[in-house]
Amino acid sequence: MSYVVLARKWRPASFEDLVGQEHVAKTLANAIAANRVAHAFLFTGARGVGKTTSARILAKALNCMRAPGSVPAGTDPGPTAIPCQVCSACKEITLGTDMDVQEIDGASYNGVDEVRRLQDSLPYRPSRDRYKIFIVDEVHMLSQSAWNAFLKTLEEPPPHVKFIFATTEVRKVPVTILSRVQRFDFKLIPTRLIADRLRYVLGEEGIKTDELSLAIVAREAAGSMRDAMSLLDQVIAWAGTDLTGAGVAEVLGVASHQVLHDIAGSLVKGDASRCLSVVADLAVQGYDLAHVARDILSLLRDLVVAKVHKEPEALLDLADEERKDVITLSASAELDDLIRLHQGFSEGFDAVAHSGHPRSALEMLLVRLARRPPLLPIDDLIARLAQLERRLSGRAMPAPARAPQGPPAASAGPPRGDMRPRGREGQSPPSARPSPTDSGDEPPPASESLAYTGKAPELAPPPYPEFPPERRPESARPLQSAIIKSRQGGLLEDPIFLEHWRAVVEKLEELRPELGAYLGHAVPLTLAAPNVVLAWEPGSVFASQAASPENQALLEMALSDHFGAPTTASQKLEAAEGRDFMSLLSIRHEQAELARKQAIDRARKHPAVVLAIEVLGAKLKDLKLGEPDVTR
Repeated sequence: MSYVVLARKWRPASFEDLVGQEHVAKTLANAIAANRVAHAFLFTGARGVGKTTSARILAKALNCMRAPGSVPAGTDPGPTAIPCQVCSACKEITLGTDMDVQEIDGASYNGVDEVRRLQDSLPYRPSRDRYKIFIVDEVHMLSQSAWNAFLKTLEEPPPHVKFIFATTEVRKVPVTILSRVQRFDFKLIPTRLIADRLRYVLGEEGIKTDELSLAIVAREAAGSMRDAMSLLDQVIAWAGTDLTGAGVAEVLGVASHQVLHDIAGSLVKGDASRCLSVVADLAVQGYDLAHVARDILSLLRDLVVAKVHKEPEALLDLADEERKDVITLSASAELDDLIRLHQGFSEGFDAVAHSGHPRSALEMLLVRLARRPPLLPIDDLIARLAQLERRLSGRAMPAPARAPQGPPAASAGPPRGDMRPRGREGQSPPSARPSPTDSGDEPPPASESLAYTGKAPELAPPPYPEFPPERRPESARPLQSAIIKSRQGGLLEDPIFLEHWRAVVEKLEELRPELGAYLGHAVPLTLAAPNVVLAWEPGSVFASQAASPENQALLEMALSDHFGAPTTASQKLEAAEGRDFMSLLSIRHEQAELARKQAIDRARKHPAVVLAIEVLGAKLKDLKLGEPDVTR
């Protein structure tokens, strides 16, 4: 007699033997007892969880004729939730030879013609059994036409016909079919229940085993009883009648619980060297390292659960020995540290699973996690902040160098953030303004010290360009004819020239802001009565706007008013070769960038920042300046 694999030999024959699907068994048994059996069922779930087996058990329950001699001859005892397993119907359904119970492969008989042939046989009563039952496996493979042909039959079949559909992909079943059947969702079988069933089977087979080997096979089955039986057949063929955990792990090519526990313990302790040694041993023995990484991730999850939950036994789908080891290891680590390990490993798991070199990817991931910096308790950080506050409030903090507050009106400097220099009447004396190179390192006099108030003192305003007093022109005084007429040599670097051109543009900004914006892109080649020549970059979109008749007239009016004599304006496109075009807008941008860099430098050297870094042991990662306060 040929060998029958364990998955077939120990297939459940009744609802009592159905492992992990008690909700299905109880519902079907109650429906049979109450004579409320539907005409069509849909069993859905993952592979190997008992869908087809449950269909056969239901078929036997509906057609069981009881054991010979248990009921009077010629009487129909009706369906029963506990098939006798000895009558002709039960035996033939178990073997798959019953003529009235047909098992159909949905992948092979998926056309509309097959469905029509099946429908043609429905009006005929069963040859012997109580019901004619059709079990369609992998029913999601039926074509759309086949489904449409099934609609009317499923809604109103003959009373002696029952349909049982089984599928692993219920989303592919049309909703019109789902509304005509009773749906039962089969769950993944817990690891402990699989281990208990394997223990029973091995006991009946006369094979010795230990708990570790059962745990490995049950874990690798991933919720599928059929997969567990197939793996058990494989390890029995290798190890014979005595199964051990080490042997089972070797034949299946998976890491044993002890190896996984060793890696997890090394991660918790921060022992990167031990992690690399374990991975090297696994690689030499030919283990699938991506599979090992998946098991490590699952173990790290179990550690977090064991640490958080007061009664983790209900949430840890592990064998008793494994569960004890997980609880013990979790007790030796902090919860936040375990969460960091799981999160870090989860982020790097995909790189290991999809890497062309999984060993190096797993090794680097384990080393990075093992060398993680220790977590600082929040109480320690709060204590450091309190210490910093006491040190800051215990003594006056010197303020950074700032422009002194001069008298209002004439001697006041330009507003903060305003990069425009003023004439003599609005210009602060040179000695009253900070030098462009002043970074605020020198502490101010004691009278200017600021006591700590809970927020950092304001930084000094950005420096403004210096103009020698003897070269500052009065705004109403026209330029002499000896003004430089060439852009070469730094025409706009000349403070006198820059002051006049800025005054004209500012006046136009007040009259017509868009014209002032256009002229900010222009470069004056000559700036004196009776003619001013403006140059534009070739291809400038602002040149044509500024040269419109209305804007041209307004520009010439402003120039004539500024120089006190009739002045015309000529505009041309100036080639860039040999000429350093520098518009007023570009100068403003350069000055603002210089002021920004100087402000950042002063902020880095600010005593409060230096003290905070020293007390907290921190590093200055980034520094952002706020918008300039133009109201001050």
